[in-house]
Amino acid sequence: MKRQLAILIALLPALLWAEDVSFRADAPSQVIEGKPFQLRYTVNQKARDLRAPEFTGFDFLAGPYQSTSSSTSFVNGKRTSSYMQTYTYTLVGNKAGAFTIPPATIRVGGDDYTSNGVKIEVLPADEQPAAVQQQGSPSSNANANTNAAARQQQQQTSSSAGGDNIFIRTIVSKTNVHEQEALVLSYKLYFAGVDVAQFTNNTKLPEFEGFLKQEIEQGDIQTELEHYNGRNYQTAVLYQTLLYPQRSGDLKIDPAQFEAVLRVQVRQQVRSIFDDFFGSYTNVTRALTAPGVTIHSEALPSGKPAGFSGGVGQFSVSGDISGTDLKANDAVTVRLTIQGTGNMKMVKSPAIDWPEGFETYDPKVTNKLKQTTQGMSGTREIEYLAIPRSAGNYTIPAVTFSWFDTRDNRYKTQTVGGWTLHIARAEGESEQTAVVQNYVNKEDIKQLGTDIRYISTGGLQTEPARQTHVVFGTWLFRLCYLLPLLIAVVLFIVFRRRIAENADRVRMRYKKANKVAQKRLREARQAKDAENKTVFYEAIERAAWTYLSDRLSIPTASLNKDNIESILRGKQVDDSLIKEVREVLSVAEQARYAPTNNSDMEQLFERTATLINQLENRKL
Repeated sequence: MKRQLAILIALLPALLWAEDVSFRADAPSQVIEGKPFQLRYTVNQKARDLRAPEFTGFDFLAGPYQSTSSSTSFVNGKRTSSYMQTYTYTLVGNKAGAFTIPPATIRVGGDDYTSNGVKIEVLPADEQPAAVQQQGSPSSNANANTNAAARQQQQQTSSSAGGDNIFIRTIVSKTNVHEQEALVLSYKLYFAGVDVAQFTNNTKLPEFEGFLKQEIEQGDIQTELEHYNGRNYQTAVLYQTLLYPQRSGDLKIDPAQFEAVLRVQVRQQVRSIFDDFFGSYTNVTRALTAPGVTIHSEALPSGKPAGFSGGVGQFSVSGDISGTDLKANDAVTVRLTIQGTGNMKMVKSPAIDWPEGFETYDPKVTNKLKQTTQGMSGTREIEYLAIPRSAGNYTIPAVTFSWFDTRDNRYKTQTVGGWTLHIARAEGESEQTAVVQNYVNKEDIKQLGTDIRYISTGGLQTEPARQTHVVFGTWLFRLCYLLPLLIAVVLFIVFRRRIAENADRVRMRYKKANKVAQKRLREARQAKDAENKTVFYEAIERAAWTYLSDRLSIPTASLNKDNIESILRGKQVDDSLIKEVREVLSVAEQARYAPTNNSDMEQLFERTATLINQLENRKL
């Protein structure tokens, strides 16, 4: 026994070390055919003998390039260290489709570890214009130079303000539905070759007349690649909602209006080496219109069942009862559970035909629903409570639930229950009282056996009535009337001032500038800790530009370094602080397009945070 315990203690560090090993594979979930991308394998311990799988569907370009990184920190006297070993492959998709790269293996110490597999979707490459494909024909060679120059000029003009490289599609899950059948409407942004600084601004949605609307919560807007009309675009879903047609016929949804803020490079006077190398950028507001769409709503078929609940979708119902052997005056609960997907919030609760002599109460409804692209999904629990007042045998008829099934395009009915209750006499109830209660309605006699009480024959003791004082006309009486009036006046003044402040959007942006900037800085810190440089530099740049726009009340379309410098000089800001503002903005722009190391990221983060604090202390 002692020998086994010694062996276990000796092996314990190795077991703990093995549990801490993490070996993962990471790659983009979407790539474009013919464009290189990187596949990385990372392990948090010193490893060797990496055995990569076959890259089916991909061409191998280079790798593996090995790199290592380590860090040590002391927090509250506690030492924390980390180590990371990375193997990088450069691959390129050779055909469109969905592919899975199998797991790789690596050796750490004396053990082999397996990574996760990686799923990658390869999108087709952008299609070449017809004019480019026909350049070799004799008829096209004569005007090749002229057409190429015209196309280049058109592309430059379009890219400067967005052109046809950015648009919004109105996407509906279906255009032919039944009344109350859920459909999903999405407004999806497509952009390529432009730098979108802000996705949505001054959104104007249609009224959705003839529909019941339930918005789908999206959280933060995420972008992904999509191949559309022969071209690859970055896409983002700006708005999504569930629509339920409330009448039959053709229901028209009007166009929606959006605004996107684009960052466009402009030529101006060179003021620093950064301006000379990277140029200067300005924000341009681009109005975008999402086209309207018409939905054909068909009325529900005739012949609705008697127990039709108004439900449209796919449903099922189940039920149970709290007990069948009870005593009089004990509560009985019937619980029905409706589960499915559809217009769950508009489903009526089925009715229960309780036997005579039961005291009933309003049902309690509990919804556990979530919004999905198919409609409201989840469960609705309905509890029916009743109290039998007399003994006997009773039958609760079966409950019928009917709905229109959109999958099978017909009505469906499901029956639940049909319970027999055995009710015994309540404790302390005489047989004579039970017989009377069986023949007399509860509204006529209630608790007949206990309505006569014992009459006390003892001496009756009374207390003299207390004298009451009338306060009418006193200062306390007047204060009771004046105090509510004074409170109402104070509340009116406070809320009126708050409404006026909220109506001033410029003032509200000014007040919330620092709060918004600190939120962006927190996002940048998280991205830096996760070594996500792209997100880090975007968050840093947006934090600086958004803070200056809100704090100096500069419209996004007019936001540039010259306007910022002019306004700061008008507010008598020191030249050193103005210079720091220009340098931070320039460095942020430079870092977004040029690779840097972690120390530069930390320095840029500290400079940006310090600059915002200095401007905040100036109370501009």
